[in-house]
Amino acid sequence: MTPPSGKTPPRVPRRRGVFRLVAVVLLVLGAALAGPAPAAQASVSLTRVTAFGSNPGALTMYTYRPAGLPAGAPVVLALHGCTQNAQVYADNSGLPQLADRDKFLLVLAETTSANNLNKCFNWFQSTDNQRDQGEALSLRQMAGHAVSALGADPARVYVTGLSAGGAMTAVML
Repeated sequence: MTPPSGKTPPRVPRRRGVFRLVAVVLLVLGAALAGPAPAAQASVSLTRVTAFGSNPGALTMYTYRPAGLPAGAPVVLALHGCTQNAQVYADNSGLPQLADRDKFLLVLAETTSANNLNKCFNWFQSTDNQRDQGEALSLRQMAGHAVSALGADPARVYVTGLSAGGAMTAVML
């Protein structure tokens, strides 16, 4: 049937649709033949520290000590983002590799879903963001333990964080 204009409508080549179908089938087949993705593994080994103070914020402390860490090394306190934990942050932040290169003690603080449903640091709670209270005090106790028990330099204590950990960094400053 010819449209009123008298021109025949252009034909859409069926090859394009067939080509797309073949491409999708090849992608699915390739993924199936490649097998399952390898399981993720921790790239660094963290040490849990259980006795670092009264810990009113109910946080968990982990350390990463590079080989050959000198006495009086600096401390970097690292705070993960929401939904993360210390191991995930260590494995994906590059901080352990920097600690190896620059010889500093890495302290990773971890909060849990018992503190915050999304495992965020409670930087917005007045009970956790005031001096000598809650999570802020727990973090200060971690830094103090790194200095007194692990031999770090009290004049070179630094803090960094991602997302809610970044907001808690501002609290600590």
